[in-house]
Amino acid sequence: MTSASVKNEQRDARWRGTGPRSPDPIDAMVGRNIRIHRLDKGLTQTELGKRIGVTFQQVQKYEQGVNRVGGGRLYKIADVLQLPISAFFEGTDHTEHKVKESPQALLAEAHALKMLRSFCQIDDAETRRLLVEVVQRLASRHTSR
Repeated sequence: MTSASVKNEQRDARWRGTGPRSPDPIDAMVGRNIRIHRLDKGLTQTELGKRIGVTFQQVQKYEQGVNRVGGGRLYKIADVLQLPISAFFEGTDHTEHKVKESPQALLAEAHALKMLRSFCQIDDAETRRLLVEVVQRLASRHTSR
């Protein structure tokens, strides 16, 4: 195999998400949990970045699982968000090093945390039930296309 074909194979592996530079599932879950807790505290990526000494782009890369968060940086993030470091590993299976499908992963989706907070402000159980029904119908319409 030529040097060029080895480089092409490595590039293709990264593109497929199977190469040495593809995000690890644990790193992705840590990033999603950083995002969830940052949003919960009402901080922007810029604000968190300033408080931990990085740019908002770096925070964005952490949250997307593109860049790994080092131990010292994770400690600073936990300090700013007033959380134990273990909070960033919720939703992982430590014995198999695999990311579970978890409700926490769903909260990292755009608008999910806002929707959940708003939902919790509704006191009437029937209104909550109807709202869930509306959202489920909208979702099923969207997925059946």
